[in-house]
Amino acid sequence: MAFSTGPGAPLKHSSATDKGLCRGNNEDSFLSSPEHGLWLVADGMGGHEAGEVASEIVKDTVRHSVSTGKGLGDAIQQSHQAVLKAATNGRGAAGMGSTVVALRSDDLNYEVAWVGDSRAYLWTTLEDGGGRLEQLTTDHSYVQMLLATGAIAADEVDNHPDKNVITQCIGSTDLPQVNVDSVFGKWQERQWLLLCSDGLTDEVDDQTIARVLRDARSPREAVQRLMQTALNHGGRDNVTVQIVESPFARPDPLATLWEWLPAITGRRLWDGALYGLAGLGLALLAYWLML
Repeated sequence: MAFSTGPGAPLKHSSATDKGLCRGNNEDSFLSSPEHGLWLVADGMGGHEAGEVASEIVKDTVRHSVSTGKGLGDAIQQSHQAVLKAATNGRGAAGMGSTVVALRSDDLNYEVAWVGDSRAYLWTTLEDGGGRLEQLTTDHSYVQMLLATGAIAADEVDNHPDKNVITQCIGSTDLPQVNVDSVFGKWQERQWLLLCSDGLTDEVDDQTIARVLRDARSPREAVQRLMQTALNHGGRDNVTVQIVESPFARPDPLATLWEWLPAITGRRLWDGALYGLAGLGLALLAYWLML
């Protein structure tokens, strides 16, 4: 599938990262590069001054490779070689690594590519006000392998003792090349694409993620609420969240206002009614004062 940044307006997006409540430093990195139609989350591993080095190398290498015309899969593959080379040359530390999930998008299509257990979800708002959450990525993890072979059931995944053991990562010295998985899709009107590190998904289940996305009034609000939810649920790891909105999203003249108005009930319809009543009350008060 060919991609072009073209003349279209940059996609609306929002991003945030936090070291969490239990870690001394943040080993996550993220990239928001709408001019290249590129977004990325990398979750570094290897400890202080190593994991953050690996994830930064992944971010910089993918950005540079895509900007020079490389495909997303090839760019991620190059980041694997770059991390290995850096460790050999004394940058970071031996054994450092990183997961990665990246989005490449244009005015019509998107590609998601990944290595490890950082995830991408597609959220589609439905006509009835509800929505559908679809996990686009499949974790490169030991537990996912057990699930795929039928060794464990789906309800055993979340509490499995080896839940966080991944089967491959960028920078793994056992792998001359990594297996970069990809999915492709065509944008629809009422869609958001969520990229995140496992600091979100280890703390917040899919049902809660879906509920937050359903109730959020903008990508910015959704990112803020997902981040806060992960921290409220323990925040045991670094957390990074990005949301990119479909290029077919209908312009909303009140979107900026909604982004900055404080949420009251968490539901846009109810908040709108309350703000409307408040506005009506102020208008009546002003009219009474003028009499």
